[in-house]
Amino acid sequence: MVLRVVGAGLGRTGTHSLKLALERLQGQPCYHMLEVFGRPADVGAWHAAALGGSPDWARLLEGYGAIVDWPGAAFWRDLADANPDALVLLSTRDGAATWWTSASSTIFEALDRPLPVAMEGFQDMVSALLDRHFTPRWRDREEAMAAYERHNDDVRASVAPDRLLEWQPGDGWGPLAAALGVPVPEEPFPHANSTAEARVMMGLDTPPEG
Repeated sequence: MVLRVVGAGLGRTGTHSLKLALERLQGQPCYHMLEVFGRPADVGAWHAAALGGSPDWARLLEGYGAIVDWPGAAFWRDLADANPDALVLLSTRDGAATWWTSASSTIFEALDRPLPVAMEGFQDMVSALLDRHFTPRWRDREEAMAAYERHNDDVRASVAPDRLLEWQPGDGWGPLAAALGVPVPEEPFPHANSTAEARVMMGLDTPPEG
């Protein structure tokens, strides 16, 4: 496993767009929670990690050049230590309240409902990840927002400034391309997985007609 980018940003901070952008910039796959749906065998490895185990990171992330979003964001420190030359990418929103609005109406709501496509152990894995590596009170607005801020502050305090890139949706290609030393693509920056799109994907809403 040789990651060039370790994403420390939590889910619902533009991570799906970042996945697509990093794949375009690096020419390598980027691991994201969406990957788990195509690799159901990974559920057990992430669940074991959430419970305190030590996964074989090199085997789990073989072939990937970057990782963003949960579940990797919960283990950003381990992944950064294992890849000392990697950029640590902290994606955030314009405030904890903005992040909560998005996360509570997508990820957190979906965890209290059956998945549209059954995948053994997935919800247990995500719940363990949140309980142990975020806050066990993730359903509570104030506590979840405080945990979001604690997580981001911990990353900022722990990573050397010359290794850390903070990025928000709307920043586009520029900061990413500069940090990776590659040209800015001519095409528009990808924007994927809005709250409305995420709710449909998670089976919380029905697709719009037409």
